[in-house]
Amino acid sequence: MAQRLPNLFRSLFAEGAFSAAFVPLFAGTIAHDGKAHAKRFAEDAMAVLLAALFAFVVVGEFAAPWLLDVLAPGFRADPMKFALTVGLTRITFPYLLFISLTALQGGVLNSVERFAATAATPMLLNVFLIAALMLVRPVSGEALAWALSLSGFAQFLWLMVSCHQAGLSLSLPVPRLTPEVKRMLRLMIPGVFGAGVTQLNLVVSTAVASLLPTGAVSYLYYADRLNQLPLAVVGIAVGTAILPALSRQVRLGDEDGARHTQNRGLELALFLTLPSAVGLGVMAWPIMSVLFQRGAFGPVEAQATAAALAAYAAGLPAFVLIKIMTPGFFARHDTATPVKIAFAAMATNLVLTLALGLALPFAHVGVAAATTIAGWVNALSLMVVLHRRGHFRLDARSRRALPRIAGATLGMGLALWAMNEWAAPLLAGPFVTRSLALALVIAAGAACFGVLALLLGAAQWRDIKARLPLPGRSS
Repeated sequence: MAQRLPNLFRSLFAEGAFSAAFVPLFAGTIAHDGKAHAKRFAEDAMAVLLAALFAFVVVGEFAAPWLLDVLAPGFRADPMKFALTVGLTRITFPYLLFISLTALQGGVLNSVERFAATAATPMLLNVFLIAALMLVRPVSGEALAWALSLSGFAQFLWLMVSCHQAGLSLSLPVPRLTPEVKRMLRLMIPGVFGAGVTQLNLVVSTAVASLLPTGAVSYLYYADRLNQLPLAVVGIAVGTAILPALSRQVRLGDEDGARHTQNRGLELALFLTLPSAVGLGVMAWPIMSVLFQRGAFGPVEAQATAAALAAYAAGLPAFVLIKIMTPGFFARHDTATPVKIAFAAMATNLVLTLALGLALPFAHVGVAAATTIAGWVNALSLMVVLHRRGHFRLDARSRRALPRIAGATLGMGLALWAMNEWAAPLLAGPFVTRSLALALVIAAGAACFGVLALLLGAAQWRDIKARLPLPGRSS
């Protein structure tokens, strides 16, 4: 829960609303006015962001108990758990400041098509957390909380060096509300809701889960972590990559090019996401059993978390579609329309979370299912609005490829289900046996999807071969 709070505000204000407003403006400024003018805009934006976030973090340190009353109301019933969560939250909250500045630096680098350094930053978080687990004795929540905050500072320094290497060293002027910064802030205000709807839905889910028996919050958290893996690797990555290109194309009036960029992003995202979603859904229990079933995390906990993962996985394509569709609005400096759609999705999530999580005996699985349904409401609404405005439509290549991707995914799902049934005794055996069996089934499923994708024409071998870094060929 202490990690959820700074990550929530990071997603809403930094990687969500800030990136949605800043990246299109910065990329458009580079295309129209040149790198020097864009660099001054980035420096002014960073100065204002730093001042605002510093004040917000100070307030958050004092207001942590009241924030937790909103986000986890059920924790008040256990004073020790509540006090522990407040203490951990106060340690992790400064992470918001550094990771938000990292998001700005990442937006600068992405806009000049330098993606590698930004993509590598989450590894620093993992390094710090793993180091705390291995080096600090006894292992404690406090050590992990400090590792989280220190990793944010390390990520900030990492991208500071990367910006310097890209010729975009950012100095820190006195905060001032220039016309460009004011425009960015106007775009940010509705973007807080439009870009962060998934996180806001998770807030509602967590609040309701805190009222359920102990363990529900953890079941949802572990399941969401697994679901976030393909979302981050595919959805966020593709959405991040196409936003600067879309912004430049829209700024230059190239609407055909913008539609082509979004179609190719959609194809790539669904080609990787649909099999991921089906694989997570079909193999949810063996995956949870191998990854987490030991110590206090027993078979009952593995089954409960697997059920939540299957519910989340059904919404994975929707969450990815949101990441692909929202750049179509942000590139045109429209952050208001996603807000209206976000409110509808949030209302859906709230009603269904209360109905499925509390009123009906689905408990935490109902909470996850509500988030999934709300995600589909959001994604499909974004697609319909973009289509009606003429900003998005499936071209001939997409109309040919997407049904074939779905067919290959369906065939892989059936094969996984059959292999899961066949390997059930092995998947219920000792840890080493379970691990090997799971690895073999996943590898076979991936191979099955690859073969079916080639046979059905969802992917072309000449395209794959052209992208292989063969000897004598520059990549």
